Parts: sequence; C-alpha cells; structure tokens
Amino acid sequence: MELNNLTAISPIDGRYRHKTGELDRYFSEYALIKYRLLVEIEYFIALCEIPLPGLSDFGKENHSALRALYEDFSPTEAERVKELERTTNHDVKAVEYYLKERFFKSGWGRWSEYIHFGLTSQDINNTAIPLSLKDAMTEVYFPLLFELREMLAGMAEEWNDIPMLARTHGQPASPTRLGKEIKVFIARIDEQSKYFGQIPWSAKFGGATGNMNAHKAAFPEIDWMEFADSFVNEALGLQRSYPTTQIEHYDNLAALFDNLRRINVILTDLARDMWFYISLEYFTQKIRKGEIGSSAMPHKVNPIDFENSEGNLGYANAIFGFMAEKLPVSRLQRDLTDSTVLRNIGVPIGHTVIAINSLLKGLHRVVVNREKISSDLDNNWAVVAEAIQTILRREAFHKPYEALLELTRTNQKITRESIASFIDNLDISESLKSELKGITPFNYTGF
Repeated sequence: MELNNLTAISPIDGRYRHKTGELDRYFSEYALIKYRLLVEIEYFIALCEIPLPGLSDFGKENHSALRALYEDFSPTEAERVKELERTTNHDVKAVEYYLKERFFKSGWGRWSEYIHFGLTSQDINNTAIPLSLKDAMTEVYFPLLFELREMLAGMAEEWNDIPMLARTHGQPASPTRLGKEIKVFIARIDEQSKYFGQIPWSAKFGGATGNMNAHKAAFPEIDWMEFADSFVNEALGLQRSYPTTQIEHYDNLAALFDNLRRINVILTDLARDMWFYISLEYFTQKIRKGEIGSSAMPHKVNPIDFENSEGNLGYANAIFGFMAEKLPVSRLQRDLTDSTVLRNIGVPIGHTVIAINSLLKGLHRVVVNREKISSDLDNNWAVVAEAIQTILRREAFHKPYEALLELTRTNQKITRESIASFIDNLDISESLKSELKGITPFNYTGF
C-alpha cells in the first residue's frame, strides 16, 4: 500500500512521510488489524491454557503456527480483512471471520468457534490500541526524545563556559552562561519524562458491559476475573482496568496525552528561544549549497526548522488536548464516539515526531557566534549594577540601590569607564573598590 506523497491529504502521509513513515507500523489501518489479530490469537491461546473443555485437544505444537498468523501478517492479508468488512460493516467481526478462514485452511476448523469467545469488539480494540501505542512510544517516541535530550546535553557541555547576556522582559539582565540556559530545557524534559513510568498502559477486557457476563454464563466454575487480569497484565503486558463499562475509561490515556502535551510545551519554548537567539545573531546557521531562504530576498537564511517545529508542536497539542478531554466521556455504558477518535492517535504523535525531527535538524545547523555574544556583553555594563549594589549592601553602605539607580537611569551609555568612575567616587576602601572593579559582564554569571 504505497502512498503517493503528492496526493495524500495529510502532510503526515505526504510531505513529511520521510519523517513519519515508521509510524505506519503502529497507527495505520493495516497496523490496527494486525494488533487486533494479535489479541484474538493470544486470547485463543490463553483459553487453551485454562484449558477450556472444548480446547483441551488443541495441541501446543500449533501455537507457534498460530502466532505466525499475526507475526507474518501482510498488507495483502489485511486486504482480505477489509474485503470481509465490506460485507459485515463491522471491522472487528471482519478480523474474527478472517481468523476463522485461516483456521479452516490450517485444519483447525472444529475449534474455530472459540475465536472471540464471549468477547465484545472493545475487548479487542481496548487492548490492541494501547499495545500499538505502547510499542510506538517505546520504539519511536522515547528514542527520538532521548536523541534530542542527548544533543542538548552535548551542547550544554560544549557551551558551558560561554558567558551570555540574559534578557528578562526582553531587556538586558544579569549575565548567564549559554550552556546553563540549555541545561534548563534538559532538566525540564527529564522532570516530565519521569511521569511516563507512572502512567499505566491501561486496557479494558470484560465483555459487553465489563462484567464477563457471557463467560460466566458459559463456564460459571472458572474464575474469569482472575483469567482476565492474568491475560491482560501478563500475556499482553498491559494493565487491566476494572470495573469498566463496555469500554476503557481512558483516564490514563488522557494522562499520557497530557504528559506529551507538557513536553511539547517545553519543546515549543526551546524552539522559540532558539529562534530569538538566531534573531539576536547569537547563533548563525550553516548554509547548505543551493538552499534558498526567501523567494525574493537572496540574503535570507531563515530559522525555518524551529518555526516548523513550533507549528507542529502546537497542532499536536491541540489534538492531544481534544483527545484527553473527549475520550474519558462516554454516554452510559458506551457510545461510539471514542472509536473514530481513537483512529487518530497517530496524528498528534506524527506531528510530534515531525516537530522533534525539525528541532534536531535546526540544532544541527546552529553555530555559536561568540563575537556577537561578547559584543553584547561589552555593550551592557549596566548589568553589573546589581552586583555592585548588593556588595555595597553587604558593607552597610548608605542607600546603594538608589545610588546605582541614579547612575544607570541617566541618558549616557554605561561603559566600563563610567562604572569605574562611579566606583572611584564612592567613599569606600581601596580594597573594596578593587573588588567592585573586578566585576564584569563576562564574569558576573553566578553558579
């Protein structure tokens, strides 16, 4: 099923396909069918292991061949499921019928009615979807976020000793260090990332209204609640929610989306800061041969990677926010609104992946402009006023803040010389004057 990038409606499957293509293993229609098949087959095997009376003679030697049905599942096989769906008008029932066809082809026909035994479609969807999301996060998102985090860590180390003029409210403020400002984002990412480990991969598994009614009716002697817990928690590696209605209540999924949103907000802040640093000329950008920044202005080298990242992060967060608010709300024991929304889980993940890749690309391009950074520090000697007045407070000097306020609010430019002249005119000891003169915008950077 090769998509034509020029005719795709969504940029995820079109323009940005080279950045998001690996997500089709988790969020495409083909992937959803495959994960549904996985759950159906593992459930059948779990029933065999009870064993149910009608499955006691289904040999364990068949299990590997059975698992191969989803392990080797191809887009061609998925087309057969879609063909069945055109008749059933029910996507999960089509998977059941497909699996029954494969049973008969494999000589297992007499056991085929135990496929989907006692289940409702949401027992399959509400396990298949968290499984696919868990795999996507583990295999795509977390490695990509870690790659960004490690790139930032390398930059923070490399730029650790570069003093830089800070800006609060957009105005010159007490100097900082470039590496430290990058470490701020690392700390924020690390802090929010740890919450992922606290959010369970929740899954519903309990029949038509969550009570295992059909299972109990057929085999009342079996502890089906214990079976369901074991199947979901151990066989599938998820965490079974109970009690539930017909569907998972999605509260933990909403928490996951909110966590992703918070990290995306941090990355938006990073993208904007890098944009501003480039506009201040603290960074230049590596120029690629033949690349054009503007169709009209040949000199332009625009920070488009950071702009692209910001735009995609905002779009992703709008969808994450909608899903976090919508999915936990369902009429009584179930309505169908969650079904169509769940099919879009890959969309905000896709835009997040695009955004992080753009951030990585942009960060790869930046080069520190030490000359500009130093020039800005040298042109802003007023920022040492904070240090001088604080030390004078230490020495019980009369109204030091007001004295510096008068100096820095004059219309004349504050320079090294004007600061030195101010210090020389203070009624303080020579050793204290020497201490104050030793403070510069280049060394007044704190810890």
